[in-house]
Amino acid sequence: MPDLKAYLNDKNSRINAGLQNFIRENTRIAEAMRYSLMAGGKRIRPVLCIAAAETVGGSEADVMPIACAIEMIHTYSLIHDDLPAMDNDDLRRGKPTCHVAFNEATAILAGDALLTLAFEVLAKHHSGQIIAIIADAAGYKGMIEGQMRDIAAEGKLLSLEELEQLHRCKTGALIEASVISGAMFAGADSKQIESLRNYAGHIGLAFQVADDILNVEGDPAILGKAVGTDESRKKSTYPALMGLDKSKAFAKTLIEKAIESLNIFDVRAEPLRDIARYIIERKR
Repeated sequence: MPDLKAYLNDKNSRINAGLQNFIRENTRIAEAMRYSLMAGGKRIRPVLCIAAAETVGGSEADVMPIACAIEMIHTYSLIHDDLPAMDNDDLRRGKPTCHVAFNEATAILAGDALLTLAFEVLAKHHSGQIIAIIADAAGYKGMIEGQMRDIAAEGKLLSLEELEQLHRCKTGALIEASVISGAMFAGADSKQIESLRNYAGHIGLAFQVADDILNVEGDPAILGKAVGTDESRKKSTYPALMGLDKSKAFAKTLIEKAIESLNIFDVRAEPLRDIARYIIERKR
């Protein structure tokens, strides 16, 4: 996907520039925040926010603060997920995790600070409705509930329905909020919002299925983190419950449905279509 690669590179460079503008201090906590925030990564959530806005006629510049705030929230969640009390991971994006590079207390505070900064940015730039959508996705009914379910499920065999509910909270909620907040701020109508919600729901679940597959057969050098950790922690995953081949087929079906959800949109939705395909073709 040469066009998508150029699109993602362009958006990533602009998102990175935007993120750097929000943390300029030279304190230890600011250093830890920047360390994780600027460590690389796919920037899928902020790119989705921008692409959804552009799909309905909005501009990148107007929606950039929302996109940056969402990436701050995502990064905070990764810092906390990596902590010894959670997944106890030593590597993230090919670098030592925040608590390894600094210490556990600093990592906790860096995550807290990124979450707080995200809502400061949103409050300064956007409406209460946008803030509510993102807060709901990041909060105890969304991403945090998903992480809680993930912890509680270790060593247990979940049903496919339970696994889907877990991942729609843990991964899907913030992906959906990224798409919907960008489109809503750009003035999407109710029909457009519903189509984009369907799209986001399908790609959010496909993203997690793809992550589960990569944890089995991915290359650690490309992923920037260890593989095989789901099996060692006795986690219920799609490959564990369905097998690799059926998991890949399921992810492909989800992406086909996501792309079908965009039928009401014109060529401006092409980046969203390409991102959907990329989600299951990526190597990291």
